[in-house]
Amino acid sequence: MSTSNETAGLVAAVTVKHQKGRGYDGHWALVWQKFLRHKLGVAGGVVVTLAYVVALIPEFLAPVTLEAYNPAYSYAPPQSIQWGRDDGNGWYFAPHVDAYASKIDYNSGRRTFVPDPEQPIDISLFVQGEPYRLLGLIPTDRHLFGPVQAGQPFFIAGADRLGRDILSRTIYGTRISMTIGLIGVALSLVFGILIGGISGLFGGVTDNIIQRLIEFVQSVPAIPLWIGLAAAIPPSVPPLQVYFLITIILSVLGWTSLARVVRGRFLAMRSEDFVKAARLDGCGPVRVIFRHMLPSFLSHIIATVSLAIPGMILAETALSYLGIGLRTPIVSWGVLLQEAQNVRTIASAPWLLLPGGAVVIAVLALNFLGDGLRDAADPYSD
Repeated sequence: MSTSNETAGLVAAVTVKHQKGRGYDGHWALVWQKFLRHKLGVAGGVVVTLAYVVALIPEFLAPVTLEAYNPAYSYAPPQSIQWGRDDGNGWYFAPHVDAYASKIDYNSGRRTFVPDPEQPIDISLFVQGEPYRLLGLIPTDRHLFGPVQAGQPFFIAGADRLGRDILSRTIYGTRISMTIGLIGVALSLVFGILIGGISGLFGGVTDNIIQRLIEFVQSVPAIPLWIGLAAAIPPSVPPLQVYFLITIILSVLGWTSLARVVRGRFLAMRSEDFVKAARLDGCGPVRVIFRHMLPSFLSHIIATVSLAIPGMILAETALSYLGIGLRTPIVSWGVLLQEAQNVRTIASAPWLLLPGGAVVIAVLALNFLGDGLRDAADPYSD
């Protein structure tokens, strides 16, 4: 009998190993395979990954640094990239942009810029430009692309009122806008899971007190509450501390929805046998919440978090646009959009809305990625 059992066990082990070799190697493999079938989710993941790469090394990717400006090119329009030129002997590959020829419009009294084909500005990859520290550590002066001769006017996305490159500033703004959403959601995730879990696990008076607190926070109008909290930050606070304080403010306001979701699920599961067994075994509330109950509704957590990150980005953009969020010299997409508050300015310089386009792309990509992760988190459903 023992020999028969050993043989059966060996056959089962070989069968499992064979199935793993064929690709049936566990829950996470199924999750990954289902995610790959969600085309919009994969596309969103690629865009989000690229956005965080940009946030990591904007100094290298931007043609110029944040400090670069030239008032002579105030509100200069975007330059179009041309990929070759004809020297009379034939066309040859030579990426360049045309320099500006400026003239005064005597009807409006404003300076206007027109392309000057007689003065091409050659552009290339890995050009030498203004010095900076890559990742804050490595001194270098190489930029991914830009004019071959440093200092020449290069504004392929236009310039603002101080003659600063909109494209470079938008690239730099990616670091703040994308990370503030990530850090804010991480804090909201901890607050929401912990407070919602305690509310649903204990119930009774504890649940009533926490739910009344959530209802109070959700009943306060968001904009006045943001204004009040942001106004409490003294103007003398350093920019880096302002960044973290705004992140905390967004987290304080963003945890309530997740807490409600967690509380509802915990109320439904706290009478389950595995929860009772964990508590009888001596597990504390934190272990019961994070080790035993949360894994059972991971897809709900992923769905809520995936929607919360775009919400954080939009909230920071709105606060900074209204002047009650981040302030210069910090550069985020919301801070850059302050330049676009004047309708007359937008009519004459629509390229100032480029940071708004970056917000739209990032939010859409995060939503697509969240949809893909939400569906993949339950790989056994249709």
